[in-house]
Amino acid sequence: MSAGVTVLIVVIVLALVVVALLVARRRRSQRLQERFGPEYDRVVEEAGDRGTAERELKDRELRRERINVVPLEPGVRARYMETWHRTQARFVDAPVEATREADRLVTDVMRDRGYPIENFEQRAADISVDYPRLVDDYRAARAIASANDRSEASTEDLRQALVHYRSLFEELLEVGGSHEAEHPAKEAR
Repeated sequence: MSAGVTVLIVVIVLALVVVALLVARRRRSQRLQERFGPEYDRVVEEAGDRGTAERELKDRELRRERINVVPLEPGVRARYMETWHRTQARFVDAPVEATREADRLVTDVMRDRGYPIENFEQRAADISVDYPRLVDDYRAARAIASANDRSEASTEDLRQALVHYRSLFEELLEVGGSHEAEHPAKEAR
């Protein structure tokens, strides 16, 4: 075999390897975009580049795999629903307190399901793996709750926060049958 043929074969093999790597990267990006939805775009924008963002999202998936999230017992679920209904009814007369209670309820359910609750950003990151379509709502609700703590939220803002909290709360309780994530860490692969 001549040196020219050997060089040609090496070049073709290298080109195929490069193409395979590019296809694999594109598939990984596409999988993460489909998995995380708008959260993917938010993390890319925050990170400043796609590679860093994708590593962050993959790290979230790996962290979530190590968290033992469990379903609530039916009695516990029923008590939470009852408390939620009281909180929601209380909104008419005490929107500030009802919004604070809604925030606490979501955090309590997360804790009881097994999610670490050490800080909000970590809670949002963990939730983004299981409920990527709801994490924006959770962030928006928490931003309104923070404004509420500073007496800067209107009643309409508080109503919107309650709506956002309710969507995540119901998914965490697994009511209504449209659970975004049954076994998310395994499905992500």
